[in-house]
Amino acid sequence: MADYKQEINQYIEMEKQVLETLSDDAINDVMKVLEDARLRGRRIFICGNGGSAATASHFECDFNKGISYDQDIKYDIECLSDNVPMMMAIANDIGYDDIFVVPLKNKLKKDDIVIGISGSGNSMNVVKAFQYANDLGAVTIALTGYDGGKLKQMAGYNIHVNIDNMQIVEDVHLILNHMMMFILSGMKGC
Repeated sequence: MADYKQEINQYIEMEKQVLETLSDDAINDVMKVLEDARLRGRRIFICGNGGSAATASHFECDFNKGISYDQDIKYDIECLSDNVPMMMAIANDIGYDDIFVVPLKNKLKKDDIVIGISGSGNSMNVVKAFQYANDLGAVTIALTGYDGGKLKQMAGYNIHVNIDNMQIVEDVHLILNHMMMFILSGMKGC
């Protein structure tokens, strides 16, 4: 029978090391932007592909329900990755690179927020969403990994997970969601 303890401990050690390198200034800045958006009634759109789509959906759930439930002024976050029929129609009729920008053209207003989650920072559909958002005057927030890719350069705000390991990057992106939820909900562990 195989013993995986060494690999388990290596993975946990990698996770710890990466968490220690996170910029608390970058996280704090993003949290301030998100709280300002809530208080000013601005919409927040979030998107990602694959595991990052699941993280985007998790953000929507935790902010719209977990943080907002007991607040008079609530978050208004929409996960662009959740409308599968819309994404498939756009991918089929226009192209996969446009699955996020098309709904943004219908809904995004100046000073709204667009959050893009991409381990590589180079997901073209998220890049196109950021191009549109930046041109419109919306605020862009990227959660990236690896070297940060194009999104790190385009984003008004970026939380970068500096490791070339998609599993660790995605783990930390979800930790960021839970950390923000815990803090913004008054640290009551929803």
